[in-house]
Amino acid sequence: MITDILKSKPTKLFLGMSAFFVANALIAECIGGKIFSLESTLGFKPFNFSLFGETGLSFSLTCGVLLWPLEFIMTDIVNEYYGPKAVKRISWTAVILISYAFLMFYAAMKVTPPGWWVSSKTDAGIPNMQSAFSGIFGQGMWIIVGSIAAFLVSQLIDVTVFHWIKKKTGHKRIWLRATGSTLVSQLVDSFIVLFIAFKLGNNWSWQKVLAICMVNYTYKFTMAIVLTPVIYGAEKMIDKYLGHDIAKKMKFAAMGQPDDGLENIPTAG
Repeated sequence: MITDILKSKPTKLFLGMSAFFVANALIAECIGGKIFSLESTLGFKPFNFSLFGETGLSFSLTCGVLLWPLEFIMTDIVNEYYGPKAVKRISWTAVILISYAFLMFYAAMKVTPPGWWVSSKTDAGIPNMQSAFSGIFGQGMWIIVGSIAAFLVSQLIDVTVFHWIKKKTGHKRIWLRATGSTLVSQLVDSFIVLFIAFKLGNNWSWQKVLAICMVNYTYKFTMAIVLTPVIYGAEKMIDKYLGHDIAKKMKFAAMGQPDDGLENIPTAG
């Protein structure tokens, strides 16, 4: 029985996408402590604009945003072929494993290192490795809570909006449900993480929260549109891998239409 399951192409595809989804989310959380200037990275001078009364704004973003667009693409692809329940399952799995990872980071910061390791990178300009390690992995509790809460809520909103649009449009216009669901969920994601981490945790003003939220959302909005062709490319690759008939049956089942014959999908791949 186990051999048959592991030979199933839909099963292998789901396991692969789930593994990538969780790994991508965890990596994004790990690198999220670094801030980069989008304008400087692209060779431009940082913008200097005002929004909601906040001045001197520019596109200074967390490195986590480099990976989050891929996360929402994966969400839409899983939703397309496996339905909302599958998306919720991998989302909860990611949240649990991210929480576990942060607990392990905390434990690693608290164990006592030998003195030789603490000063081992002095020649490289790092006088205290313990402080450096804690600075990288020791994100504030409010940021951790805000990030996890934003991820989970935005995922649930994404899957709901995606499924609602799909029921309205059928199997056509994948660009509309993929982009539309991402645009809505990313706005919620941007607001929740800033509200919890910086409004509640650092007493930012509402003007600052909203201004930074819109800066982050503008980037995510743009990336959602730019990466839309990736959805079509991934769909073609998956349809080719699964076979047209199996892929079609899976898409019908994902919409809550199991009578289309999904039960007859062969397990061997």
